[in-house]
Amino acid sequence: MHQPINTHIRVSDLISEMASDSGAITDKIDQLEEGKLDAVSRLAKEAADLEYKLSEAEKLMKETKAALHKITDEHLPEALEAMGLQKFTLTDGSEIAVKPIYAASIPSDRKVEAFQWLRDHEFGDLVKNNVTVTFGRGEDDTAKEFVDLCGLQGFVPNQMEKVEPMTLKAWLRERVEAGDPVPLDLFGAFISQRATIKRSK
Repeated sequence: MHQPINTHIRVSDLISEMASDSGAITDKIDQLEEGKLDAVSRLAKEAADLEYKLSEAEKLMKETKAALHKITDEHLPEALEAMGLQKFTLTDGSEIAVKPIYAASIPSDRKVEAFQWLRDHEFGDLVKNNVTVTFGRGEDDTAKEFVDLCGLQGFVPNQMEKVEPMTLKAWLRERVEAGDPVPLDLFGAFISQRATIKRSK
């Protein structure tokens, strides 16, 4: 015989059972979320620690470079100059040599004057000229005829003159080493001494 189905289960009992199951599920979700938050917290702390270490390393590198620059560009050249030496060999065979360092950067407010000086002294080939004209849409044919028609058509080209920094520095070194006079202030140029250390093998 079939057992009779209990049709008298109380609704309150079902609600209570469902609530119990829901609470267990909620606890599990909370645990998962808590675990995720812990992982995020750990990663965030690790990132913060690494950022701090990187900041300290960059600060140390900057300070070390400054200290090295002070020695190679000031103290060593001055010490060797006081001894009347250009080179010095250490007991381990390493060689210290002082060499000139050239730098130049033409001030923006003196470029016209500097370029003219170069041209007047037959160094005009150092000056680069970039000439550009902007044409609108559908003016391809006009652009092709630019070289011949620029002035006639009333287009005003934008002209930019410049001397490449490395070219200027190389030129400055050549002129100074050749004993030729160069207006250093006009070219924003200066010459300093730097000691280099060549370690023995």
